[in-house]
Amino acid sequence: MRCGDLRHEAEELERDGQVIVRGLLDADSVERFRALVNDALPKARKVQLPPGNEVYQAAFDQYMNLWQADAALRELTLDPMLAESAAQLLGVDAVRVYHDQALFKVAGGGHTPWHQDQWYWPLETDRTITMWLPLHDVTPEMGDLEFAVGTHRGPIGDERISGESDAFYERHLAEADMGRKVTGAMCAGDASFHLGWTLHRAGPNRTDVDREVMTVIWFADGARVAEPANDGQRLDRRIWLRNLEPGELAASDLNPLVGVS
Repeated sequence: MRCGDLRHEAEELERDGQVIVRGLLDADSVERFRALVNDALPKARKVQLPPGNEVYQAAFDQYMNLWQADAALRELTLDPMLAESAAQLLGVDAVRVYHDQALFKVAGGGHTPWHQDQWYWPLETDRTITMWLPLHDVTPEMGDLEFAVGTHRGPIGDERISGESDAFYERHLAEADMGRKVTGAMCAGDASFHLGWTLHRAGPNRTDVDREVMTVIWFADGARVAEPANDGQRLDRRIWLRNLEPGELAASDLNPLVGVS
């Protein structure tokens, strides 16, 4: 596993809202984690979205909090080196887990609409980060990520992920004439990191194999629970923060402090 100075990557993250860390994990570690993730899926919570999210639902098989469903996955989600990398990129002393999720974009699956992850997160901080870790080599044809550069500084609209959000943000980007970044081809062991408000989407999987990705979301230790601003945040407060009250430290048993001895 790679450890060391991520100052250049942290600068790119702060400038653009996204960065790729090449060779974060070695190939053997990724292969081991891939087997663990696939073994854990039958035990994990598969996400079923409410009506209105058919575009997004059709693109993915999505499973959340695998580290709670399968003890073996704790090795990945609670990995100290990964957490230390996230903290270094965020410029904070330590991070807590928000949740993990496996995102398997099925063969032939459609595009992922534009969205801002933090629309769902009732946290009083913008020091939040998602690691997007392919579990095998991926090509653009499998549905690479696309990011709108500079959109990480706060909410743009009040939009949950859907076909409507896709159209809303596409209009916004056309009018604002903003730059875009794509992940492109990534090797097993490379990881993309993006901040919570960074607007992003993904293309369709045009291949005949599933695109297997594991993600982990962290936030800065010391963050407090925010008053939920929408139904998505109310649901997240109940599921991922154990219904902690606004103003309390976001530090339930589902949000362990990671990477600090």
